[in-house]
Amino acid sequence: MKSVPFTRRQALLRGAALSFPTIVPASVFGQNAPSKQITMAVIGWGMMGPGNTAKFLSEPDCRVLAACDIDQQNLGKAVNTINGAYKNKDCKAYHDYREVMARKDIDTVMLALPDNWHALTSIEAAAQGKDIYGEKPLARTLREQQAIVAAVKKHGRIWQTGSWQRSEDNFRIGAEIVRNGLIGKLTRVEVGLPAGHNDFAKTGDKRSVTPAPAHLDYEMWIGPAAMQDYIECRVHKNWRWDYNIGGGQLLDWIGHHGDIAHWGMGMDESGPLEVRPMQVDMPSRSEIWNTATRYRAEASYDGDITMVIAGGHADIAMGTKWIGTEGWVYVNRGGTYDCSNPKLKQIIKKREGERVVEAAKAPKLGDDLIKNRLYQSPGHHRNFLDCVKSRQPTVTPVETAHRSATPGHLALISFLVNRPIRWDPKTQEILDDAQASALMGRDYRGPWKLPA
Repeated sequence: MKSVPFTRRQALLRGAALSFPTIVPASVFGQNAPSKQITMAVIGWGMMGPGNTAKFLSEPDCRVLAACDIDQQNLGKAVNTINGAYKNKDCKAYHDYREVMARKDIDTVMLALPDNWHALTSIEAAAQGKDIYGEKPLARTLREQQAIVAAVKKHGRIWQTGSWQRSEDNFRIGAEIVRNGLIGKLTRVEVGLPAGHNDFAKTGDKRSVTPAPAHLDYEMWIGPAAMQDYIECRVHKNWRWDYNIGGGQLLDWIGHHGDIAHWGMGMDESGPLEVRPMQVDMPSRSEIWNTATRYRAEASYDGDITMVIAGGHADIAMGTKWIGTEGWVYVNRGGTYDCSNPKLKQIIKKREGERVVEAAKAPKLGDDLIKNRLYQSPGHHRNFLDCVKSRQPTVTPVETAHRSATPGHLALISFLVNRPIRWDPKTQEILDDAQASALMGRDYRGPWKLPA
């Protein structure tokens, strides 16, 4: 057969097909379905998967067509939930993420997996032309994060990180106040994170080595991480407390309060110059739960700004606090917002259910003090879908997720080598420390390989 020349117009059309969501006719879903749908597959049904999926199921222009999990019990729950929402049996179940990502009729994927799987699934999704809603931290290691950023940029994908605090008014306005110089020159940032371990799966004393249950493909669950015996209390949800799979409270939360700290600092495309270990309580690596339980590190940034990252220290409150030469601003979950200047308090509005109330009774200044506005999201999941359509960046794109998690990764490395780490935010490399640099990545267990 004679080959047909591949014209420039055909190339542009093919590029457009990879860049924009599939338009699914209403007839596919019934007469009452929306006329345009963004199709999605959900991959992972543990802690974050159900909640994220519920949000997407509530959006009329999103249609979840597939679910994937290597635990048959979780997979069954996912499929039943999705089919129950649509009142049909159209959702297809998958065991292998590569099969679902190969489907040409799926535009987007929601990834809610243990940290050891973030890199491989994200890179595969980008290569298959999917837009991605992923969880924080971006990955288990810095090298994996760098690979994800490269893949998403190479393939021109839209990325949203589950650092949903950026879609909340109090966090955004707190960051705006800092960015507009309303607390003077920024000198110090306090990032308060949780400490200890939580038994999220309520496994109790199930700390013995046992065979993996038949419904769980444990070989696949371990994936590229080092193989280790199956112990129930370090698998579902509690994998966070095992450095083989997760990164403890530090890395589980740095993508939240550390992310907000960076937003106010204007560091979404930069990072620290040095990270110093101040204190860490870390169990033996041989323990079942071996991640740091109490920790404190300090990071130096350009402009003589010091960031304190701490978990389990009474002087560092949970949340983000920016301190400047003319005052401070503090934000946390639950709409929490406070500042040293009473005149700034009424700028914030706290949402309580469907009712919006002013957070202070002082005479209203209005928003005129905030000259430079930050990205205002209509809601984290809604923002992702809007950006899939517009091809504009989300409120937490992939580079931001990488930069937000970097101080946490460097703090952990500083704890492991017990010395300060110097970092070049431009080259994104540790300086003059071969041992610490080696900890930016790790070997993969065969047959898995991190794409170059």
